[in-house]
Amino acid sequence: MAKFTIKKNLSDSDMFVGHKEVITFENNPVEEEVAKPVKAVAKSQQPDFHSSFFTPELQEKVGKGLLEIKMQLFKEGIVDFDIKVSRDGTKIILSAVPAKPAKTPK
Repeated sequence: MAKFTIKKNLSDSDMFVGHKEVITFENNPVEEEVAKPVKAVAKSQQPDFHSSFFTPELQEKVGKGLLEIKMQLFKEGIVDFDIKVSRDGTKIILSAVPAKPAKTPK
């Protein structure tokens, strides 16, 4: 085994003469490349068929109607409910149905 001697009274810069730091992910100042989500790109490339029927004006009208139903049910004491969608000829019917209570274990 080689014997190493530690020199005394050296400055900081003199102590690090000849030392090379190994670059790792911990001390590398360059940011890692951000991976792009594949699903988001694939979803944005698909055409949105619903937006041609469901215009912003129609969305606002339906949203106001649903809010009125929600407020009415809240006044009646019904908080948990589901919206049932059905079709009758050329009519689309949205019905508020009370949610089924979860079964409690005995």
